[in-house]
Amino acid sequence: MEKLLHYVWKHKILPLKALTTTDGRDLEIIDPGMHNSNAGPDFFNAKIRIGETVWAGNVEIHLKSTDWYQHEHHLNDAYNNTILHIAQTVNSEVKTHDDKVIPQLQLDIPAQLAIHYKELQSTEDYPRCHKMIPELEKMKIHGWMDALLAERLTERSQKVLDRVKETNGDWEQATFVTLSRNFGFGLNGDAFERWAKLVPLQAVNKHRDNLQQIEAIFLGLAGLIEECHKQKTNDEIAYLKQEFAYLSHKFSLPSPLKPKQWKYLRTHPQNFPHTRILQIAHLYQSGKAQFSSFLEAKGVETLHKALQVKGTSPNSRNLIVINTVVPLLYAYGTSHNERKYQERAIRLLEEIPAENNYILRQWKACGLDVKTAADSQALIQLKKEYCDRLDCLRCRFGYEYLKR
Repeated sequence: MEKLLHYVWKHKILPLKALTTTDGRDLEIIDPGMHNSNAGPDFFNAKIRIGETVWAGNVEIHLKSTDWYQHEHHLNDAYNNTILHIAQTVNSEVKTHDDKVIPQLQLDIPAQLAIHYKELQSTEDYPRCHKMIPELEKMKIHGWMDALLAERLTERSQKVLDRVKETNGDWEQATFVTLSRNFGFGLNGDAFERWAKLVPLQAVNKHRDNLQQIEAIFLGLAGLIEECHKQKTNDEIAYLKQEFAYLSHKFSLPSPLKPKQWKYLRTHPQNFPHTRILQIAHLYQSGKAQFSSFLEAKGVETLHKALQVKGTSPNSRNLIVINTVVPLLYAYGTSHNERKYQERAIRLLEEIPAENNYILRQWKACGLDVKTAADSQALIQLKKEYCDRLDCLRCRFGYEYLKR
């Protein structure tokens, strides 16, 4: 319940009476401060008036005053600039490490707020706040959806930037790893990323005019040449093995992945890892799935043509655009301070229809208008980062529910 007390202070959900400290002085909240989710005081840079004096500093919140000592804040210099201690139960004086007595405010959690919070935390319904979604103003919904989309794009583009850093600024290699991971379509994503990091693109480029040699390197490093018996004849498989042995020696290729690292259980044949690797080989050999191609693409139709290879459906190509091209564009725009690439990434999402999955169907049932991939990406972010974590106190829909 301490988090709920933080919420009461942050949003100034205060009793309809004059506030006073526990020693009887008038108290006015000018600014509750910035909420701190890391180590240290709960709120930084707050501004309050106590009596005739305006104080600027930090605020700490506990359920009981004695928690101050239980958490050993009295031994920590980081709390010396605390200007106010808030507790639901004031049961002791509190002092800083430099022996200053801190003014205290006794603050209760409003009963109705506590009831609504318990409803959100205990219900098995999803979404938990579904009862009030139809009542929300469209502007509030759109504002939160825009913020959620920005969050998701920032998080996903950061993974791209991490790959760029790992490859010493090589956007082409980072693109290859990102694209490959997403050809795993969730189930084999980690294995595809491990595999892609083994592939030396500079070496592969020397054989770009020979698809079979590219296939030999790609399948060989994946440990999956033998798995291609339905796509290749025995002679072709023998050739791939021979070429991989030769190219491994020529380029000192790393040890391949073990076949057991790939998942086949409950996977449709079109999603088998070796099938997807053959598709990646075709895309790589064609030169249509390079970073420069993605950077210059003007729309979804252009990208669909570039990503078209036997066995990829329009839906799977949409997913590649959503999960590969969009984060790459957003990451490049972020790193180079080029807003046009971030805007292009968002426009691509707005061109693609919303994914059809159980998460989105549940939100649609609440009355939310989910039309594009921009909407669906926002709602996936909402579920993963807020709903699944029961983090209703940071959610704007949760805020609307709690303040009813």
